[in-house]
Amino acid sequence: MPPRSDEPRRDATGSRRGSSRNTGGRGAEPRSGEPGVGGISDARAYTPRGRTVREQRAGGRAERTPDAGPTEQRRTPRSTRSGDPFRPALQVLDGGRGGAGRAGRREAAGRPGVVRTVTPRTPRHDDDPPAPRRRTTPRPARRPDRPAARRPSRKPPKPPRLADPRGRLRLGTVLTLTLFAVIGIRLVVLQTVETPAYADRGVADRLRTVTLPAARGAIYDRSGAPLAHSVEARYVYADPTQIEDQQATARALSPLLGIRASELAEKMKPRKRDNGKDSQFEYLARGVDIAQARRITSLELPGIYTHRDERREVPGGDLAANLLGFTSQDMVGLEGLEARYDDLLRGKDGKRVYEVGLGDLTAPIPGGYSETTRAKPGSSLQLTTDRDLQFMTQRMLSKHMAQSKGSTGAAVVIEIPSGEVLAQASHPTYNAAKPVPSEPTDREDAATSFVVDPGSVHKAITFGAALQERVITPDTTLPIANSIKKGDTWFSDTHRAGGKRMSLPGMMAYSSNVGTIQIADKLGPERLIDYQKRFGLGEPTRVGMPGEASGRLLPADKWSESSHGSVPIGHSVDATPLQMAAAYATIANNGTYVQPRLVREVIGPDGKRTPTEAPVTRSVLSPENAAALRHILEAVTTVEDGTGKAAAIPEWRVAGKTGTGWRLVDGRKQPGEVASFIGMAPAEKPRYVIAVFAHTPSGGGGDIAAPAFRDMMQFTLRHYGVPPSGEKAPKFTVYPR
Repeated sequence: MPPRSDEPRRDATGSRRGSSRNTGGRGAEPRSGEPGVGGISDARAYTPRGRTVREQRAGGRAERTPDAGPTEQRRTPRSTRSGDPFRPALQVLDGGRGGAGRAGRREAAGRPGVVRTVTPRTPRHDDDPPAPRRRTTPRPARRPDRPAARRPSRKPPKPPRLADPRGRLRLGTVLTLTLFAVIGIRLVVLQTVETPAYADRGVADRLRTVTLPAARGAIYDRSGAPLAHSVEARYVYADPTQIEDQQATARALSPLLGIRASELAEKMKPRKRDNGKDSQFEYLARGVDIAQARRITSLELPGIYTHRDERREVPGGDLAANLLGFTSQDMVGLEGLEARYDDLLRGKDGKRVYEVGLGDLTAPIPGGYSETTRAKPGSSLQLTTDRDLQFMTQRMLSKHMAQSKGSTGAAVVIEIPSGEVLAQASHPTYNAAKPVPSEPTDREDAATSFVVDPGSVHKAITFGAALQERVITPDTTLPIANSIKKGDTWFSDTHRAGGKRMSLPGMMAYSSNVGTIQIADKLGPERLIDYQKRFGLGEPTRVGMPGEASGRLLPADKWSESSHGSVPIGHSVDATPLQMAAAYATIANNGTYVQPRLVREVIGPDGKRTPTEAPVTRSVLSPENAAALRHILEAVTTVEDGTGKAAAIPEWRVAGKTGTGWRLVDGRKQPGEVASFIGMAPAEKPRYVIAVFAHTPSGGGGDIAAPAFRDMMQFTLRHYGVPPSGEKAPKFTVYPR
């Protein structure tokens, strides 16, 4: 059954409905159109047209009659007075019982002083709007000392506008996607565009570069015996930033490295590089033996390290030292063949670049950056020299040169017909393995840098040119005076002929200046100079030695009257021992000049052998004239009292010539004299030519050159097994009738 009208009820929010409390002190009265206070539901207030109670009331106010009292005009729905905009809807849901219950309860309470005025109700139709409520109790008078209370707004407030969660979700999604898009684009840029720059910044600090030295090529003699080669070694270096006790470290290393402790301590001192950073690398020693380096490593000295190195070894010490030269500690050729062929011997170093950790983790990073460029070893040289012959030539030269203090000597051995240099010795010499203590003059190759005024050895060129130009014949004889004047200079003979007629072999045996000048007068300056050039004077031989002197020939237009006497006998001519040896090799080679050669072939890192360029050759004399000249030269070692008797060898026939000249330095004549002997053997068919030059400041060179030649030639002939001459030397007539 329905609840009673005077019983309190609770609405959907849990508040008591129908309470007698109200803010205005007004009692409840039945609404217009309600059958009574018996609890008819407000749901009937809805019109068939579907309008709400509020819409009906609004319409009712608009259609209010003119005789409606002020009380009725001021009345508003309870929902408006309570300030709850949802009250009408709750009443509708409650079936309209809320209002009736409140009215019944107010009547039952019987409040004093409240007079209810009941207005006759007119029949209400469904389409009529409900009548407004009227206030039945008078308003209490406002106290003058109190401010008027704010009248509640009659206009119902709008319901709060609730946020749309879908909008917030969309906004958050857009912002999140935008953030991820920005991060993604930045990552793409970093990984594709800016990766090299950032990678280089980080990797550069972690990269370490280790040089992989290229093995320097070796230098071999003609049989393949090593004259100079490189061996693996170690270098010892210090990191001054890691050394804890410099003095103690230096004292520990001194006996192992053979370096004073004070010198080592100086190298270990901290120092700044040009870029302002602390030096972390200082060489302490180079070319240390591997066993010695292991002992140093076993000491575990802080800041002391070893690494792979290369050391140049010269097994023979001073053997061919003036030819070979030496290298620096960095394996760079400084002198001799080492310098001349440095680019070929040195090769190309490799390197290893790898990534290491920083700080205490200074070790290669597994899987980190690593790149290795292999070293390309250098090529090797095979010389034309014979190690054994080179050794004996040096030994014999030094032995004879020891007779004169402060002397300088050179010796060259050339093979016929190849023109290959079998030995090239200098005095003094030095140890190429330890070149530091030596003097620069000791390291010169005298055969190519020793510029001399050749003297009488030049007479063979004058005789050869005269024979080839048919100015003379092998049977020519000339009357030879004791002296001859050219310009203001007198030229005399040591062996005075006194005007007797002398044969060409006799002139050569006694080294007649007068006879040679007379032959040159018939030849003329131009043709003599031409044959000097054909024999190889006036230009370097290009044998391969650095700093080779070219010599100098006096042009014909600069000849003075005395030059007609000095040039034919080997003065006013600048030449090197090697140039003069090559000229005599031309005579021994049947008149064909062959450029001297010191390097036979180049051996590549892969073992491939490449011969050097073929030597320059040219015809200077006919074979007949060359043979005639050799016959004339043989008289020097055969004729009694001949100038070259000391060069004769018992078992072999020897042809050659002695000479006495001067040494020139920067065009200036030096004190003393240069004695020389250039010869060939066997004279009937020469196999070898040897030239010996000796500069003796105190004189006496004649006692050095010829004997030294004899010893060298005898060893050479025996070393190569040349059989003795089958025929004895011919008999020569100096003064024919």
